[in-house]
Amino acid sequence: MPLYDWSQVAKEYLNPQTTRQVIHAENITVAQVHLEQGAIVPEHSHMNEQVTFLMSGRVKLVYPDHEQIVEPGQVIQTPPNVPHRLEALETSAAIDVFAPRRNDWIQGEGGVAETAEPAGLIHST
Repeated sequence: MPLYDWSQVAKEYLNPQTTRQVIHAENITVAQVHLEQGAIVPEHSHMNEQVTFLMSGRVKLVYPDHEQIVEPGQVIQTPPNVPHRLEALETSAAIDVFAPRRNDWIQGEGGVAETAEPAGLIHST
């Protein structure tokens, strides 16, 4: 079974204020995201369910019908196909889990290209 080390997973610079590290498993994608205060993830939607665990900082998620402030230790679920945007109210770190996995990222859309060897893979049995 694969074991990953975040310190070995390549950082992708989505813009000067936002980086992410991504691991694609068979059925899910896990991303570690770092946002500087004031960073904005523009409105978008995707066919994947998204669960976000905020590890540090504060963010505001904006949905069509409401806004939600998320603080450290809180988890928010975004259903598939729901438009949303994010604003980092403070420098923040989050773990995002997507199901099914983000094949659009694997195919090179959204700033991510697949590598021949999974980045950060320590061990696979």
